[in-house]
Amino acid sequence: MTASGSLRPGRGRQLPRPVRVLVAKPGLDGHDRGAKVVAAALRDAGMEVVYTGLHQTPEMIATAAVQEDVDVVGLSILSGAHMTLFPRVRTLLDEMGRPEVLVTGGGIIPAEDMAALQDRGIGRLFGPGTRTSDLVEYIESWAAEHLEP
Repeated sequence: MTASGSLRPGRGRQLPRPVRVLVAKPGLDGHDRGAKVVAAALRDAGMEVVYTGLHQTPEMIATAAVQEDVDVVGLSILSGAHMTLFPRVRTLLDEMGRPEVLVTGGGIIPAEDMAALQDRGIGRLFGPGTRTSDLVEYIESWAAEHLEP
């Protein structure tokens, strides 16, 4: 983070503090290369990142998000269980008193399912081949509107 408060030199957005992001791999999916790439890209952009590792339950993810006081939860789901896992994490965060946490993520998710999940309170979702800069820009834009000093 630069002295001016922006995440990277030359960026127009001013953030009050680094964005805290939890990256998680829910379910039985054992492929975490993409999640690790995303975690590294977010960290390189100046965000504070917690990576929970493989085989996390929604309860473990929501609990970690509350304990770590994160702003964003990013789920990487390749198993096809996105219509269950994203809403469950959202519901748990709401029940734990953290409705302001952005739940976003990516994986193999059909466009119609992305739209249905967004209707249920999930943020923008990303598919294979997404540039990490798109993820960073999305989270920075969200944070500029939602984070308080």
